[in-house]
Amino acid sequence: MPGMKKYTLAAIGILLLLCVGAGPRGKFDAKQITIDGVPVVRLSDAGRGIEVSVLPSFGNMAFEMKVHGKNILFFPEMKLSDFQKKPMQTGIPFMAPWANRLDETGFWANGRKYSFDMALGNVRKDNNSLPIHGLLPADAAWEVTRVQADGKSASVTSGFDFWRYPDLMAQWPIAHAYEMTYRLADGALEVRTTVSNLSREAMPLAIGFHPYYQIPGVPRDQWMLRMPARSAVIADERRMPTGEFRPLDLPNPLPLKDRTLDDGFTDLARNAEGRAVFTIESDGKRIELIFGPGYPVAVVWEPAKMEFICVEPMTGVTNAINLHHAGKYPGLQTIPAGGQWTGSFWIRPEGI
Repeated sequence: MPGMKKYTLAAIGILLLLCVGAGPRGKFDAKQITIDGVPVVRLSDAGRGIEVSVLPSFGNMAFEMKVHGKNILFFPEMKLSDFQKKPMQTGIPFMAPWANRLDETGFWANGRKYSFDMALGNVRKDNNSLPIHGLLPADAAWEVTRVQADGKSASVTSGFDFWRYPDLMAQWPIAHAYEMTYRLADGALEVRTTVSNLSREAMPLAIGFHPYYQIPGVPRDQWMLRMPARSAVIADERRMPTGEFRPLDLPNPLPLKDRTLDDGFTDLARNAEGRAVFTIESDGKRIELIFGPGYPVAVVWEPAKMEFICVEPMTGVTNAINLHHAGKYPGLQTIPAGGQWTGSFWIRPEGI
């Protein structure tokens, strides 16, 4: 019967839609849990065997990205409760309001110099007594504002209001706030950061991340690094950029055996989406590190006798703020008064 045929086709259509919709659904999950008494947000993609774990109470740092149970982020074998007592640089630390080093105990913005009050004790120093890795303490607590999952992704969004902390504002008197989203989708982890300038003046943007990567079960001497960079940053004996660059003279791919690096790279080749792709690989295992347009610089740190490599997304070269003031670095990004900046990078494991 014509009516019955129409009804049957419609029913089949609905069933097909339900089946298609049901395919990926249920694979993603996002939940707040507690491990060793420490709050954790865990994102999971059961279909691909990926789990990402984030510590909102420790600088919103992701400390695990497990692929089939193997962590591609370097993190010490210890209880989180012990890590809580003595936090350290590991996982994916966020560096702000500046990344890596400054060449003096202060910074320049809008034609004025702001000197740090070193007596406050919240400015970390390197071996040359230079300020390093920004002002956010390792145990900075971020506020989780959204945890969600659907048929296509799992994500957590957290915020940190820099302007609410007098000891931070005393060092960097430009009111601003951070929002960070970890989103697991399409086999990759996106780390998306928004910086909101709440002040009446422009804010220099010199943030970055310091991710620690590893290929599980493979010694670092067997890894290869592929870089899309065409230029290397020239630095002095303190690892401080001079404002000059040179053509990249390293082999590509670069064997990591018997090699140490602590260098900056820029002039990144990008695909049609404006993304630059670094890779760490060995024996069919591969980790893609994808920089969005907001990150024009990478710092690669590969210290001797360690089983990790850091490929750091940076909004500018090390010491970009003060170099810009000295007229040696025109590439400094700024956020206008009342404005925002958003940038992303991605981590995509394959063959692990």
